[in-house]
Order: sequence, then C-alpha cells, then structure tokens
Amino acid sequence: MKMVTRKVGKYEVGRTIGEGTFAKVKFAQSMETGESVAMKVMAKSTILKHKMVDQIKREISIMKIVRHPNIVRLHEVLASRMKIYIVLEFVTGGELFDKIAHQGRLPENEARRYFQQLIDAVSHCHSKGVYHRDLKPENLLLDSHGNLKVSDFGLSALPKQGVELLHTTCGTPNYVAPEVLSHQGYDGATADVWSCGVILYVLMAGYLPFNEVDLPTLYKKINAADFSCPFWFSPGATSLIHKILDPKPETRIRVEGIKNDPWFLKTYVPVRHGEDEEVTLDDIRAVFDDIEDHYVTEQSENNDNGPLIMNAFEMITLSQGLNLSALFDRRQDYVKRQTRFVSRQPAKVIISTIEAVAESMSLKVHTRNYKTRLEGVSANKTGQFAVVLEVFEVAPSLFMVDVRKAAGDTLEYHKFYKNFCAKLEHIIWKPKEGMTNSTLLRTMT
Repeated sequence: MKMVTRKVGKYEVGRTIGEGTFAKVKFAQSMETGESVAMKVMAKSTILKHKMVDQIKREISIMKIVRHPNIVRLHEVLASRMKIYIVLEFVTGGELFDKIAHQGRLPENEARRYFQQLIDAVSHCHSKGVYHRDLKPENLLLDSHGNLKVSDFGLSALPKQGVELLHTTCGTPNYVAPEVLSHQGYDGATADVWSCGVILYVLMAGYLPFNEVDLPTLYKKINAADFSCPFWFSPGATSLIHKILDPKPETRIRVEGIKNDPWFLKTYVPVRHGEDEEVTLDDIRAVFDDIEDHYVTEQSENNDNGPLIMNAFEMITLSQGLNLSALFDRRQDYVKRQTRFVSRQPAKVIISTIEAVAESMSLKVHTRNYKTRLEGVSANKTGQFAVVLEVFEVAPSLFMVDVRKAAGDTLEYHKFYKNFCAKLEHIIWKPKEGMTNSTLLRTMT
C-alpha cells in the first residue's frame, strides 16, 4: 500500500484536482474547521526560473483586492522553504462550460442569469482597476447553489498609474477582442466586455460565434465581427450581443451600458455584498520577499508500494454528500471537468490498459508510479491537449481512476473522455442497477 499523509500548516492535503504548466491544485481540508479548500501549489524554483515572481505576486494581490460573491475567494497565502501555497475557496459545481457540453445551449433566462452574475463580477473588478483578460467559460466555475464564480486571474492586469492602454496579447483566441489581436494598445475594460459577449453567445447558442480551424481565418472573422445570431435568440438578446461584439472598441457598449440594457435588466437583482473589507498585502510581501523567514511546516509520510489510498473526507467530497452512487455512475459524473471510473482489475493492469489504449490513439504516454499523463495536439491544431489519469485505492481490490484535463479545450476533453472510456469498458466496473449506498459501502469494505 502507498500511504501518504501530508500536512501544510493547518491543512491536510489530498489529491490533485487540477494542474497546469507552473502549478498544481490540490484538494485540502482545514484541520481546525473542517472546511474544504483548493490549494494551488507552486515550486519557488520554477517561479524564479521562468521569471514569474511579479506575475504570481500580481495574481495573488488581485485576488485579495477583488472580493465579491461571484469571484473565487482567496483565503490566505503560505510558503515553505521550497514552495508557495495559495489557499482558495473550493468550488464544487464544475465549470460553466461543462453545463454547455452536457446540455447544449441554455434557455435564455438561465443564460441571462449567468451573464448578469458575470457582469456583476467584471464590473466589480473594473471598479478596482482590475482587468481579467482571459474570460472564457473554462474560467467560470459554479458553486453548489449554481452561482457563477470567476476564477484564474493569472493574466489579469492592474494598469500602472497614468498608463491607460495595455499591450500584451493574451487570452484564448476565440474569446479575444480584435484590438488585442492587432498588437496595438487596448483598453482592458472594453476587451473584457467583448469576451463577456462571446460567453453570452456561447451560453445561448451552444457554440462559438467565431470558430475556424485555421488561425488566419479565425482572426479575420473576429476583426470583421463576422458572425450571425441563431433564429432562437430573442430580438433583445441579439441587439445586445451586436452592441457588445462591435469590432471598434471606441463605439462598443460599456459595462454601464450593459447594466442599463432592457434585456439585461429583466429579472435582474444586483448582487449584495458587504462593505469593502480592508485588504492588506503584507502576507504576500512576506511570502515573496522574506520566504526564508516566513514558512509553514510541511509533513509527509510516504511508502511507495502501490497506488494512493483515498482519504475518507476526499471520498465524501467526490460523492456529493453521502450519495456514493455518484462515484460509480459515469452518467452522473461526466459533466464535470474532473471525471472518474471504478475498476476491480489490479492497479498495474489498469495502468497498462490505459497506456495501450492511449498509444492506439497516437497519444504520447508518460507514466510515473500510478499516474499517467497523455498528450496530443488539439483538434484545431492550435495548441496542446493533455489529460492526467491517476489510480487510487478506495477499498481492497477496488480502484478509482481519476481523469482530469491538464491542457486544451473543455468541450474537446468531454469528447475525448467519452471515446476513451468506450475503449476501456472491459476494465470498468459497473455496480448492479438499483444498488443502494449501504450495499456500495458493504462492497467497498
């Protein structure tokens, strides 16, 4: 067995729930309050090597400044001698794009509600002088009540005093405003508004307004705002989207204009949040400027003889309360950005089968212990597509394979997951229909 007990400060740290080029996000739980959190972990050496100190400081500072019910909350920042830990609100409802991938287009009233929450959050950011610059459905999460939460401020900008225009081209091409692509100076506020318009279109249409296989054609269509609204859009929605997706930033509608639009105002209830809290950035300065003198204890006990054993609190979090059937029924699970299946095959057989299927799909395979990373090129050839699979032991002779997107488009990930699992059907365990929680628990023990 491979037992891992890891503590960082007052937190017990569990499985990886997301990973990117420079950071991993771990599930963690406060040992004082029992609260679940997401812990973003970054190696200090990586940050220094890639000269990202200022960018990471900016991201953390921005998340402390923009406290709002529709923005993922930053709890605290910790550091050990080797790593930096950003402790964030744990948002359980998946990505907004998962909903679109599962349902297709959303009803207009539902799309409007999410759009209202998005504009509330963006308006709050802009009032603080913060521009997100990478707004897209993958960066919009949902909490357990179905409320929208804006995340990932890694590309955000705080303009320097006296400097009005930003110059960095960033973001995801399909959601980026034409003036950002033109490599000329642009206003962060109007660029964010354009991205919000693309998001509204996707919510209501179920597909992108600008979506070409080759980048030159995509850029040409974005620059000309060459799109059309489907027949099911109401006249009010169509009118607002055309005002937002105006290729000329100087005539594009502003956030204030959106908030006064009749279509937007229908059933609109402004979000209520308390008076601005006094925010101090002292802890951030301490972490980055005096890391040797301000650190937390990290404890880890590790015995490398098999796959990780999943903790009870992780099982409960995965299972939506105590409804354990969600762990075993992929129909309930596949609309999450993190997906999973259960197998009764030995862990080594699971890994070798995953590797064989991946190779048959012409994917690069990297396996270490009981964790496999699969890499390929995205469908539109514009970037990398990567998936990480990790095997956990949840009971004797019962293993859960956790699958998560590491790079690429969420919609493409859903298609991959469905196709990949179809090729693994012979190792996936399906409990008998009608199996109750108590039966599942007896099976696991």
